[in-house]
Amino acid sequence: MRAELAALVQRAQQLYDDLDLATVRAWKDAEPGRKAVGYLPIYVPRELIDAAGMLPVGLLGGGDRLEIIRGDAYFQSYICHLPRSTIELALSHRLDALDGMLFPSICDVIRNLSGMWALLFPDRYVRYVDVPQNYDPQVGGAYWRRELEQLRDDFGRMAGRPVTDDALRQSIETYNLNRRAIRDLYEARSRHPWLYPTSELYLFLRAGCLLPPQEHTQLLRAYLQQAARESDRREQDQSRVVLVGMFCEQPPLGLLLTLERAGCWVVDDDLLLGLRWLRGDVPLDGDPVDNLVQAFLSESVAAASRYEPEGERGRWLVESVRRNGAEGVIFCAPSFCDPALLEQPLLTAALDRAGIAHTQFKYSEDTGQFAVIREQAGTFSDSIRLWSEA
Repeated sequence: MRAELAALVQRAQQLYDDLDLATVRAWKDAEPGRKAVGYLPIYVPRELIDAAGMLPVGLLGGGDRLEIIRGDAYFQSYICHLPRSTIELALSHRLDALDGMLFPSICDVIRNLSGMWALLFPDRYVRYVDVPQNYDPQVGGAYWRRELEQLRDDFGRMAGRPVTDDALRQSIETYNLNRRAIRDLYEARSRHPWLYPTSELYLFLRAGCLLPPQEHTQLLRAYLQQAARESDRREQDQSRVVLVGMFCEQPPLGLLLTLERAGCWVVDDDLLLGLRWLRGDVPLDGDPVDNLVQAFLSESVAAASRYEPEGERGRWLVESVRRNGAEGVIFCAPSFCDPALLEQPLLTAALDRAGIAHTQFKYSEDTGQFAVIREQAGTFSDSIRLWSEA
């Protein structure tokens, strides 16, 4: 690996390992008075946080690098791992750099986590962000505008100054550039997955949870450029797959490495969906709040926590398989994730109708043994290569 690329990957790995939010603390210390607002996975309007001069910070649990001691006392055992590790991080003071928290409407577990957070940290800003499930502009659109206006007012009070339309437009432009860089990275990975392996792409996405958006965009662009020059990476005879089910609780990095070593090139996925929830650019002309509302209604990606009309479930997945030249789909969902596991039968039915091969397994963010997953993924990869050649 070239030295320039190795340095970029090392930087992304360091950000991935930053459970103590040292990066966030350094950003705040660089200018007294700065504030940071954390958010759980899926979608929150990061533009509003940025426009208030504050740093949006994505929280993704503790992964496989955190021992859960106190967190298990707050939740029952038959739910996903993410809320327990998030509480553990907070109670161990690793999240003290955060001045507020947003909990998007992913599921009932996250709703309960928001209430528990308010009880544990009454001196910090907490809000449950209930996104619309009705996409009629007169219904869901009107509701979402009221929510955005409330958040805008709240962030203005936190920052000590109002969030102006000009500041919001500038932030929208900044995030348009960031989303564009992410789209370019995904397109490059789809064309040349050996140059942009998913185990690396994931690290560079994760960096966007801690870095200011401008800095993250620069990091992505540098990686796109340097990885394209990596002559030691050559195409291999591996199967092209789409990975689905990881929109909220994220997998351990070792799982993604295991899939690659088992003969699977991931060419599309739903990792860190909140960073790329909007498929296109948000317009800059006109009312910036209205533009955010319309973008949410018309440009939201498909997800298990998003309403889809009857008969539409699975269409996006079939289209992704065809658009990316994939040969199969791997369902990889966290244990006890109700949205992902309840949606899975609808998605597999759509794949069966389209004649697309698929397999499935579950994980937890702290999964440490991957032998069974490697064997299953390797068998799946071999089988779809044989089927495609038959």
